[in-house]
Formats: sequence, C-alpha cells, structure tokens
Amino acid sequence: MIEMPIAAFVALCLVLAMLVVGAVVVAVGVATHRFRVDSAQSDDTDGDDLSDDTATLLSLLPGASIVVDEHDEVVRSSPDAYRLGVVSDDAIVDSQVLDAVHKARRSGGKRQFDLTTATPERFIAQGDRKQAAATKSVQRPNWLKVTVGRINDRFVIVLLTDVSEAVRFNQVRDSFITNVSEQLLGPTEALAKLADSLECEVRDPAQIAADARQVRSSCTKLNHMVSDLLLLIRAQEPVTPSSANRLNVMEQLQAIVAHVTPQAEAADVTLNVGGADDVVINGDTNQIDSAVTKLIENAIGYSNPGGMVSITVAKAEDGQHAVIRVIDQGVGIAKKDQSRIFERFYRGAEQSERTADGVGLGLAIVKHVALTHHGDVSVWSTPGQGSTFTLSLPLAR
Repeated sequence: MIEMPIAAFVALCLVLAMLVVGAVVVAVGVATHRFRVDSAQSDDTDGDDLSDDTATLLSLLPGASIVVDEHDEVVRSSPDAYRLGVVSDDAIVDSQVLDAVHKARRSGGKRQFDLTTATPERFIAQGDRKQAAATKSVQRPNWLKVTVGRINDRFVIVLLTDVSEAVRFNQVRDSFITNVSEQLLGPTEALAKLADSLECEVRDPAQIAADARQVRSSCTKLNHMVSDLLLLIRAQEPVTPSSANRLNVMEQLQAIVAHVTPQAEAADVTLNVGGADDVVINGDTNQIDSAVTKLIENAIGYSNPGGMVSITVAKAEDGQHAVIRVIDQGVGIAKKDQSRIFERFYRGAEQSERTADGVGLGLAIVKHVALTHHGDVSVWSTPGQGSTFTLSLPLAR
C-alpha cells in the first residue's frame, strides 16, 4: 500500500470539509428560498435579479420604490422605504402594503391608497429611561401615497410618494386660520365692552380702565399666538447640513440665556448654563434659538420662586448626537398630560399666573425644530419634582 504524505492527507480533509459545508449551505438556501436551482438551459444571470431595463427604469422613478419577489422578500428597495417605516430587514413590515402586494400578485392590476406610518425611533434616551417615570419622546408621522402593481409573474413593485410636508403645511395653515379666528373674538369682545363704557352717559372711570386692561390683555395674547404660529410655520422648513450652517451649541446657549435672563429674574428663577464647549451641529440659527428659548421659558414659567433652571449640552454616548437638556425643579407634568404636551394648542391642567397667557404652541415648535433637524425631543417628569426636556440633534458632518 502506498502511504499518503501527511500534508496531502490534511489538504484532502480540508477539501472534503469545504465540500460538505458548501452542500449544507446550498441545501439550507434552497429550503429558505435564498438560492434557486435552475436548469442547465438557464442563463448566467441571478435568478432573483431584475432585468437591466427594469432596474434602470426604477432608478428614474421619483419617490421610493420596493420590488418584492414571489416569496415576499424585498429584492430591491430605496433607502427612503426604510426611513418611512415600510421596509425592515429586507421585508415589508406594513400589513396593508403586504396585503396589496398579495392581491396584485394574484390578479394583477394597480392598487392605490393612502398610508400613514411612523419613522422608526432613532434615539433612545437611556439615562432618562432609568428614572422613576418613563421618558416621552416624539415621533414623526409620514403621510404616503402608495401604488402597488405587478411587474411579471415573479415581481411586484411598490411605489411610495411622501406627501408629509404638504400635509403638515396644510395642517399648520388650517390651525392658523381656525385659532386666529377664535382668538380674534377676545379682542373684539373686549373692544365692544370698552366702546359701551365710553358711550355710556354716566361714565365710570374704573370700569373704563378695567375694559381697557382687558383689551390690552386680549391683544397681547393674540400677538403671542400669531408670533408662535409664524415660528411653527418656519419650523417646518427642512434643514440641509452644509458648511454654512455649522453652529457651536454652547455659544448659542449662552446667547439665549443672556436674552431670557431678565424674564428669569422677574420670576425669581436662577439660570445655570454649562457643559461641553466643543459641540458643533448643522442647524438653522433662528430655529434652534426658538426651540431652546421655548424650553427655557417653559421651565421658568413652571418653576417656583427661588428655583433654578439648568441648561446643559454634551455629546451623546453614541458619539453622533448633541444632547441639550433643560432641567427645572418646578411643579412637574401630570402623567396623563405627558403623551400630549407636544401637540399643537394642547394645554395641561397645571397652569400658573405666568403661563396663563400661553396658547399651547411652544412645545409643538420645539418638536418640529427637532424633527426638521433630523433629531428628537423627549421629556421626563414627575409631579412635584420637576421636568427634564432633552433635545437630541445630529453632530455636524
């Protein structure tokens, strides 16, 4: 018997082992539809791939596109389909879209419908979630126009048109018209009372003065609301990172604190700003100024006399985001209100003399500024212990 050299024997064993592993992988792939065994007459192209003409056409289509094979696996997808919450892990996760795909595959034709999804949560404030109360965070809803059709016996295409910006603009416009109309009633009624007092034969100076104060108060509230609505509209404008909009967060915070210090002093509240001075973001100066100012004003309004409001900035643990926190020791927010405080015109039950003139738009402005900057805002609060608002924004590119 001819003895086989040890080196040759080891090499033969390795080859056999690789053949066994390859056979197992192919078998599993066929069983899970990851691989397809075609006949010898099939061409050399990938069985799950689209033709070059179809792929080129898809690249020219506006919006996001998804191509699904006969096993409901996503073989082609635009990145926006993941951001819009329709695709995850190479599968369609929305049941309405998947149902339309099945119907199109069976009977052909075209299906169109409207769909509302939520952008997957990108940030989790781990530090806040360890506290006694849950952190409430905002989510961006997406309003989509969906078209589903069959390409051939194997593939179905899903086209997504994001109309969110148009819907949001229309909502703000409608809110503006409705609420301005309602708020105009206050000044007009106050003016009517003042006119009655002035026309009265026996004029009461005290009554005239009271009516004049009511006119001034109504006008002040109306001006406040119109100003906030204009800020809210501007907060809908998307922000594109560039070298022209790089902002040093600490410098921005110090300027804001200097601006609101007189308001804090009038309320007997101390402002304290600190944190890292090398945190830089891409952002619109006016939008960031509006958002942080609203958070600080909100904290001042709900703080007790002699209280302190802390404003800090740091880099998040993921190294990709700036974290701005506004912390107060005030009355806190009731649990039932925490899920709604970022809604437009929502007002919680706990109002003080300093917050009575608010119209419920401040935190809505903060929310939209965060979202247009591809960031997030969240709140932790316990009644009687105060609140912490956390604004997370991507670091400058």
